[in-house]
Amino acid sequence: MNMNENYSAQAEIKNKPNGSGFTRILKATRCSLLGLQAAYKHESAFRQELCLCLCLIPLSLFIASSGMQLALLLSSLILLLLVEVINSAIEAVVDRIGLEHHELSGRAKDLGSAAVFLALCICVVTWGGILFDNYLS
Repeated sequence: MNMNENYSAQAEIKNKPNGSGFTRILKATRCSLLGLQAAYKHESAFRQELCLCLCLIPLSLFIASSGMQLALLLSSLILLLLVEVINSAIEAVVDRIGLEHHELSGRAKDLGSAAVFLALCICVVTWGGILFDNYLS
């Protein structure tokens, strides 16, 4: 990397809106919290799944018989919320582009919905497998 390329790369980092280093971590955390707040405020599916998670988290402490089982139970719930946030982001972008029906817009929304469904399946399989191992086998 020559001197001009190095200077250009450093200037690019300095010109990023969220900065660099610890300041960037703080600003990124703030953006993440704003995203979660927006999901809670504007997305009923996120609120429903969050309520489900808040009910299942204490239950997971009683169901899990090891740290690994607890990690799996909690990770499946976090994954569900993560996929719901991504689905909501896809829907927001599609709606921003236009509300008229378009085949690709519908496909994008359906694919996001399918991702949430698959995340729910992962939760059911994970929780069902651990319940089976701990109580039925």
